[in-house]
Amino acid sequence: MSRLRSLADPDHMPALDRDVVRLDLANGLGSLDHPPRILLLYGSLRERSFSLLAVEEAARLLVLFGAEVRIFDPSDLPLPDQVKGDDHPAVHELRQHALWSEGQVWCSPERHGQITGIIKAQIDHLPLEFGGMRPTQGRTLAVMQVSGGSQSFNAVNTLRLLGRWMRMFTIPNQSSIAMAFKEFDEAGRLRPSSYYDRIVDVMEELVRFTVLTRGHADQLVDRYSERKSAAAKRDAANDLASRSIA
Repeated sequence: MSRLRSLADPDHMPALDRDVVRLDLANGLGSLDHPPRILLLYGSLRERSFSLLAVEEAARLLVLFGAEVRIFDPSDLPLPDQVKGDDHPAVHELRQHALWSEGQVWCSPERHGQITGIIKAQIDHLPLEFGGMRPTQGRTLAVMQVSGGSQSFNAVNTLRLLGRWMRMFTIPNQSSIAMAFKEFDEAGRLRPSSYYDRIVDVMEELVRFTVLTRGHADQLVDRYSERKSAAAKRDAANDLASRSIA
């Protein structure tokens, strides 16, 4: 069973002014031999989830800009440490999608002045390293939030902090939608507004930064401290092997 959400009406973007859209966003910035791979995470399980609706608007734009997208459904994701060894199908699938990705979008509602437990649980299930693989390091990140009240930046500020902690390249632009219940129509589409225009800006920037950095990610995140630690482990393993032979 896949936990990826299908994207309804991927080509239908009534709020977008196509006359000023650029489809050559990343020309000259890096190799375009395959589409940028973007994983999108959202932070609410409500039937009418504004963070999901915002992520879907972002995903439609990313597809238009030539990206391949995946939207993860966290509805059966356990809490961190709830299952021994995180041995749960939803956790395994989330990590595989993260490893597949070259960039990510995190969108959270602001609740009590902060991100929700749903989005935090997803991020907490993405370790810095497991099995010699790193599901977040070196990937680009765009952060977004939706609010029930006036515009705020508490959630995106926290998501930025988490992105830095997860060793991701968090792009400069961001999206914060105030009074989201007024901004989405009955069909769940974001009305034409400066909020929609900002999401377009953010997704354009995410595509550019992803293409720019993905071919250099290993070099950009190469660290002296990690090389030193790896060398120490190799020396210890070689010493143990030599003693066992002797």
